[in-house]
Amino acid sequence: MHPLYFDYNATTPVHPLVFEAMLPWFKENFGNPGCAHAWGLTARKGLDAAREEVARGIGAQPEEIIFTSGATESNNLALYGMLTVPAKQHLIISAIEHPAIMEPARDLEARGARLTIIPVNADGLVRPEDVLQACSNDTALISIMLANNEVGSIQPIREIAALAKKQGIPVHTDAAQAVGKIPLSVDDLGVDLLSIAGHKIYAPKGIGALYVRKGIRIAARTLGGGQEGGIRPGTENLPYIVGLGAACTLTKDIRKEYRRQQNLGERFMRGLAALGRPFCIHGKKAPGLPGTMSVGFKGLKAGDIISGLVTYDVGVSAGAACHAGKENVSSVLTAMQAPLEYARGTIRFSWGRMTREEDIDELLSRLALVLNAL
Repeated sequence: MHPLYFDYNATTPVHPLVFEAMLPWFKENFGNPGCAHAWGLTARKGLDAAREEVARGIGAQPEEIIFTSGATESNNLALYGMLTVPAKQHLIISAIEHPAIMEPARDLEARGARLTIIPVNADGLVRPEDVLQACSNDTALISIMLANNEVGSIQPIREIAALAKKQGIPVHTDAAQAVGKIPLSVDDLGVDLLSIAGHKIYAPKGIGALYVRKGIRIAARTLGGGQEGGIRPGTENLPYIVGLGAACTLTKDIRKEYRRQQNLGERFMRGLAALGRPFCIHGKKAPGLPGTMSVGFKGLKAGDIISGLVTYDVGVSAGAACHAGKENVSSVLTAMQAPLEYARGTIRFSWGRMTREEDIDELLSRLALVLNAL
């Protein structure tokens, strides 16, 4: 029995092309980009090339990319870095943000900032007009995720950013689950800041980036050398940065890959319907990621389903990976007011570039065995 990995939203395997691109930077190209000798100059060229690749992947300029350790650091840098003016201490977020946004937002609130949390509808979507209504003269930042990590719903960021621009309010989006999965451009979205996580797009864990639109000024959270424009000082993690750059080149075929993964989802949906067990798809009516499906099985517990799938060597998550192991309903499903009889039995299936049609078919076969046993 071969293992079946359906937890790409938790992390992706490192793509072979990414791994090969990284190897020289662990060995012969080991120099420090800040040094003026040959080793340093080679490293600087690698750093600049990777920055260009990441920028190209989201339609940005290279000088607008700041390398970080991942989306959590990027999110923290965006929130704390923007709420620095005493007269501008109002932050707007959604009710279904990842803890990497929710926790710093709560901390800023505890420090005296004013926090507004916008509700979502049953499909996990924020209404742009609700965001606009929450804006005021002291609003420093709007931070709404682009794609939700649990149910895959894609937020109307373009509309939100357009409304915010009229008010002169910067917009940040946590795009950890969107970059590399859907076609996107920062100019098309209209956002001022955007967070990227390397390990969601076939790069290693421990690398990410923050896009900061030219003209937007953010404060540094750590002090040191002048790396990354002084915003994120410290000697650059060059092998991983090169890996992130290589991962962003995979987006060249994003439209073709989007359709392929969407077809896998349709195949999975047909197979679920044929199992004869009552279920619902959370956020089904919303625009969504092609490789994410949040399935609520009526009257069952997610923990029991996962335990059964583990015995058949299948990797999935109960809602978000960050909440795995808990029996209580996730904050995202709670915000969506998902029916409790379905919410408790919710499993997140997520797939990616390495997933094939035969994997979908085998998943359905093993899932049928588990559900029948329950």
